[in-house]
Parts: sequence; C-alpha cells; structure tokens
Amino acid sequence: MKTDTTIQHVTKPGANIFLELGFPAAEAKRLQAASQKQINDTRLLKQQLMEELSNWIEAHHLKQAEAAEILMVSRPRVSDVVNRKTTKFTLDTLVEMLSRIGKPVKLSVG
Repeated sequence: MKTDTTIQHVTKPGANIFLELGFPAAEAKRLQAASQKQINDTRLLKQQLMEELSNWIEAHHLKQAEAAEILMVSRPRVSDVVNRKTTKFTLDTLVEMLSRIGKPVKLSVG
C-alpha cells in the first residue's frame, strides 16, 4: 500500500488556521489571539533566560567555547543563546543550562 504524500492544502502566512479548520469566525479569532499570546509569552520567557545566560558568560569573561564546555552544549548553541535565537531552544533546555551554572529558575504563578 502506498502512502499519499502529496500536499493537500497550505495555509498562507498570517492566515487564521482555526478559521481554515472550520471553527466559527468569532471562535477562530479568539483561538488565534490566545495562541498568539501564548507564543509571545513563551518567546519573552526564552529571551529572559537567554539574557541571564549571556550576562553570566560576559560577567565571567568566557569565550563561547569555554561556556559551551561548562554548559555541556556545543559552541554554536552558545552562539545561538548569545544571539537570542529563541526558536532554536525549548524552555526546558534553557532552564537546564541555567541550572548547570548554579542559577536555578523558579516559576511563579500570580
């Protein structure tokens, strides 16, 4: 049996995927706004964690290769942190890296 791998539909950038999935217009708008807020909130958290890591690297006058060894990641991964490439990291990865340098992350729900 052969699997059909042809592309059936492509959602255009900026389109409301929820509308395309058949949700009523008002619900699709609400869902899109909620998902965009979650994406933005996650990006901001990643930026904060990356800033902490970058500040630590700078404060300790470390080269990226030295930081990579301490953080147990590759040098290009350190470069991605320093250059705030948020899409390349999960929150878990950044929290783990901070933990390795003695900066545990505490989450507070308010």
